[in-house]
Amino acid sequence: MCVRHALQLNVIATQQLLALALQMQHLHAFIHISTAYANCNRRHIDEVIYPPPVEPKKLIDSLEWMDDGIVRDITPRLIGDRPNTYTYTKALAECVVQQESGKLNVGIIRPSIVGASWQEPFPGWIDNFNGPSGVFIAAGKGILRTMRASNDAVADLIPVDVVINLTLAAGWYTAVHRPKSALVYNCTTGGINPFHWGEIEHHVMSTFKRNPLEQAFRRPNANITSNYLINQYWILVSHKFPALLYDLFLRLSGQKPQMMRIFNRLHKAIGLLEYFSSQDWDWNSDNMNMLLNQLSPEDRKTFNFDVRQLNWPEYIENYCIGTKKYVLNEDMSDIPAARQHLRKLRNIRYTFNTLLLVFIWRVFIARSQMARNIWYFVVSLCFKFLSYFRASSTLTN
Repeated sequence: MCVRHALQLNVIATQQLLALALQMQHLHAFIHISTAYANCNRRHIDEVIYPPPVEPKKLIDSLEWMDDGIVRDITPRLIGDRPNTYTYTKALAECVVQQESGKLNVGIIRPSIVGASWQEPFPGWIDNFNGPSGVFIAAGKGILRTMRASNDAVADLIPVDVVINLTLAAGWYTAVHRPKSALVYNCTTGGINPFHWGEIEHHVMSTFKRNPLEQAFRRPNANITSNYLINQYWILVSHKFPALLYDLFLRLSGQKPQMMRIFNRLHKAIGLLEYFSSQDWDWNSDNMNMLLNQLSPEDRKTFNFDVRQLNWPEYIENYCIGTKKYVLNEDMSDIPAARQHLRKLRNIRYTFNTLLLVFIWRVFIARSQMARNIWYFVVSLCFKFLSYFRASSTLTN
């Protein structure tokens, strides 16, 4: 996103809302929704408002006379070690809110990667392709085969209803207790109930194999790797090459090619997520814990944001089923037909691999004495290993 556009959405719009709030004589609390990644250039993030990378007013005034070309040129130097203009301008917006905290009762919520609902309005509810939802759907459809991330990195997902409940509770606390300074709430799970990207991959794949999406492109089989070269290899072999073949088939059948365009959009979405799925952050959550302790037992149930109770395997399963039911509008009664379609894709794959093996044999091995000798040596070696393994098992028994 262009820094000018991001500044308009996240900073100037916040200034306008604050100006409106100052005109409301009976307003008791102003809660600003930021992001846990506003200060992602730090490894340890406390519940404080950090000094902004630049004075917001100076940047706004400077961009007024700059043309788009100059703005594009200076953007990398502006955002520095932040991954994008979104996190950069969110940090500026927190500074803007802090400047008005002396006139308003202010609270700031910093959610991490917002995902499907945990409990309300019902488990797994989601209505868009944003964030991990689109990635999960692409994996379930068999379109996504590889993704660059760290298996051991914490996947800091936060259910959307947890964010809403925390926001409502923070609004109550801010209005009733009127803190002297703006309180910041790091709405995250990584430091309280961590779950890793490798574990998410396992549960997403197993869920979609049990509850497949309709008309899948291939069987679900996505893998996570942190190696750039391996990821690029699988993008070429498992994404671009099949997309080109499928688009060629569509052209020959008189249809409009679309698969390469879909993969390009997928790679763009994964690229945005890659920075956040390849590393860890340590978020302090003292204010979040304090607020939880301020609630009555009844309010804790009504406005539950205690992520220690979150069962991750169950949540990921509900999340995947939620994308099927609420985003793709697929009927759960059609799962048997979807499973039959996966079996058909499996048979097609086995047939293709067999034909490919025969082709390789005819072209490369059958025509070369050296290749045949190597082939026979490998086969005999495997046979000897199996014979030895069987003999060892018999002696052991």
